[in-house]
Amino acid sequence: MRLLSRCLSVLVITFFLFSVVRMAAAVEVSGRSSTQYIWFNDIVDGSSQAEVGEYLRVGIDKIDEAGNFSIKAYGRALYDIKNGGAVDERLYYFFADYKNLLDKADIRVGRQFVNLSAGSALMDGVQADIKNVGPVGFTVVGGRDVLFGETGQLSSHVYSAGVAAYLRGVKNTDFDVSYYRVYDYSEIARDIAGASFRQYFLDSIQLYANARYDLTAEVFNEALAGVKYFPTLNLMLTAEYFESYPTFDTVSIYSVFAVDKYKEDVLRADYTVTSWLDLSAGYNHEDFDEGGRADVYEIGFKFRPSLRTTVGVFHDTRYGYGGNLDGYKVYAEYTTFAKWKAAAGIDYDVFARDDMTGNETARKYWAAGRYQFNKNMSSSVRVEDNVNINYSKDIQGRLTFDYDF
Repeated sequence: MRLLSRCLSVLVITFFLFSVVRMAAAVEVSGRSSTQYIWFNDIVDGSSQAEVGEYLRVGIDKIDEAGNFSIKAYGRALYDIKNGGAVDERLYYFFADYKNLLDKADIRVGRQFVNLSAGSALMDGVQADIKNVGPVGFTVVGGRDVLFGETGQLSSHVYSAGVAAYLRGVKNTDFDVSYYRVYDYSEIARDIAGASFRQYFLDSIQLYANARYDLTAEVFNEALAGVKYFPTLNLMLTAEYFESYPTFDTVSIYSVFAVDKYKEDVLRADYTVTSWLDLSAGYNHEDFDEGGRADVYEIGFKFRPSLRTTVGVFHDTRYGYGGNLDGYKVYAEYTTFAKWKAAAGIDYDVFARDDMTGNETARKYWAAGRYQFNKNMSSSVRVEDNVNINYSKDIQGRLTFDYDF
């Protein structure tokens, strides 16, 4: 009864707010309600579980005459049908956004996701984007981090702040530098400098790079550099280098553990042969430091025998450190465009963890579909069965009903 009462209260309040806002002719309210039924097996004892969830996203725009002020919100309520208990409520974002303040700044206040090249967080705080002050713009963020656990939102004593400077108005060029600091209580937990770069030229080449430097550990904890080349409109060649050196918060016990640097070289080609056939191939060289290396080869194609049907077949092979792998993925999609679409597939992996054990297999069989009742309402379902060393049958799925308003 308590759950029913709370649900009814939420529905009444939502309907009331929706009706009041709608009375203002200029205001635009939009969003999506997604009601989901989820079933799965418990990872510990294998018992069947079921949950029902409500995901609600709301946007209120054009609150003022100039259309600068808006409010955005997104949250979830999840209830464990089998075990009962309290409703797991999560508010992912809820902020007020005002654009073009004095024609110089965009201000966002409330719960929001902030992302700088030096770091990112979900926080209760402020983000200000200072613009129209020359060829360089500035972004400033700060607030208390939002942390979620198994049973909902956790009490947070983590605060973070950051600043970024970025180029504005330079054609075909994106570049920024940023600084991000995290406090745990009054202790400095992270101190990161970052940068990102993207350059387009000759209408056929794209260069990009990202890097983060941990000032407390005095090491680059992440770096990426790559180039994409388009010799023709239907061919893309990619070459990338990536490295990662794990660093932890200074207040964490893991910060005293020794870790290895991971490096990866990537070569890839994607080719649209005709309107009905796409080919792809790739090679990854993985370096786990201290002599641990592996090579991964990938190949696949997408075949479209008709406008409504797509078939995909992919294969990858891995040799080296950590074990060998042969994997296959096959899927098919069909859509009527107007009303419904359906898809099904199989993932099949054969792997050897080390030289002392034989081959093991893991298989996933899945099927999915979506039906569009009208412009605003649709429903979808996905069911999969996992068969591997841990499960002879592991059926799980999700049924959703979505309403757009």
